[in-house]
Amino acid sequence: MASVLESKLLTAEEYGRLENDGRLTELVQGRIVEMNLPFTAHGCLVYRAAMLLGQFVELHRLGRISVGDAGVVTQRNPDTVRGPDVAFYSYQRSPDGPLPDQYWPISPELVIEVRSTSDRWKDILLKVAEYLSANVQTVAVIDPNSRRVHVYSADSDATILGVTDLLTFPDVLPGFEVVVQRLFE
Repeated sequence: MASVLESKLLTAEEYGRLENDGRLTELVQGRIVEMNLPFTAHGCLVYRAAMLLGQFVELHRLGRISVGDAGVVTQRNPDTVRGPDVAFYSYQRSPDGPLPDQYWPISPELVIEVRSTSDRWKDILLKVAEYLSANVQTVAVIDPNSRRVHVYSADSDATILGVTDLLTFPDVLPGFEVVVQRLFE
């Protein structure tokens, strides 16, 4: 469950300059919101998703993978900075070279979120809509409870995949595919 920590509205830049006090937070409509620390299984699922995706991206030199709640600005005025579990930035959107030392001015093409036990679907769907509105092409939500992956894009209906289904991202990473079960191994 998230709790609001500050009443003063901050910009993404102000939020990025704050001293890290060890709490997991996001900036939501200008306000700092504290998040629960996820359980170990959450981290294992994030690793699996990033590793499987990262192998494909590296093999084909397609772009960069970010993990660990690296900030993505999804709204301005008031600003929102979300921390996706996994994000893919293609070299088309973010050319190869030195990485900026701030929030990137572009959105990733793909975001993967792992549902924590404290996450409510209502809040997850709001975050999915926020990512899609911020020009993220595809958002995948891995649900460890149901062992399903929910895939959303701005141009098509949501798809729910079971453990025997193939997870693909044809609009973002043509050729990438993995059986959903592999995420849970």
